[in-house]
Amino acid sequence: MDIVVDHITKKYGTQRAVDDVSFVVKTGEVLGFLGPNGAGKTTTMKAITCFLMPNEGDITVGGHSIHNDPEKIKRNIGYLPESNPLYREMPVIDYLKFIAELHGIEKNKIQARILDMVNTCGLEGEKHKKIGELSKGYQQRVGLAQALIHDPQVLVLDEPTSGLDPNQIVEIRELIREIGKEKTVILSSHILAEVEATCDRILIINKGKIVADGTSGELRKQSQGREILKISVEEGDKNEIFKALQDLPNSEIVDFISKSDHSFEVQSKPNTSSKKDVFNLCVKKGWILTELTPTETKLEDVFRELTKK
Repeated sequence: MDIVVDHITKKYGTQRAVDDVSFVVKTGEVLGFLGPNGAGKTTTMKAITCFLMPNEGDITVGGHSIHNDPEKIKRNIGYLPESNPLYREMPVIDYLKFIAELHGIEKNKIQARILDMVNTCGLEGEKHKKIGELSKGYQQRVGLAQALIHDPQVLVLDEPTSGLDPNQIVEIRELIREIGKEKTVILSSHILAEVEATCDRILIINKGKIVADGTSGELRKQSQGREILKISVEEGDKNEIFKALQDLPNSEIVDFISKSDHSFEVQSKPNTSSKKDVFNLCVKKGWILTELTPTETKLEDVFRELTKK
């Protein structure tokens, strides 16, 4: 099922938590939804799941509008909110049975769905324990199981790997990628490496507005207008080298990488390169250039650049 978000705005008093946001998520796509705290991520996800209604605009899921067909949309969405909706006094099996009944799954199919979720989410050894007795990681797995038990066509996950150990994170990532082959998935996370490893496309929201949309490679490429070089020089006075690098015609920012050796980071002016100037400078001064490496823009750098304004 495709998700079409069409010019939605959500206001809380005079504040616009989401401000005229539009985007499309195609079936079989895993979309990473990024943004700093308070950017509008959770509000947008709640609007998609019909948990709240926007003041303006519309969202369609599989052609159904949140205004006209919210019940049809809810039946086709699995939602794991950031605050995991668990009843801590219930055993895992009983909780999943309760959720299956809420979703209207036929009685003769409930047991099979529970067993499938127990296996899929790695809950075999914990299924008879009370949810409150589980670690946070296993509670997160139970939350994922409740989101999947009715076999929804759309999955909305708000911080799904919160509290998991590194091995569990890898397992959940693989599970989400597998699910994404057949379903539409929106994944929100503060862990940028997780989004990059899991998602086909990334959307960045800041102050209620979409500020970037593309694959991780496309976003990095858009931010590569400024060349960043890692430079190491043997011999010579560090301060003299630093000053000479600053004086290069295409050099904009120079910084020490380490105070203990002769390593520097040089950021060139937009759409220029300092590589040849650095090489010629070292030849002229008789300095031994041991490293001259372009640094790839990281997703973290792109995120900071787009959300610091």
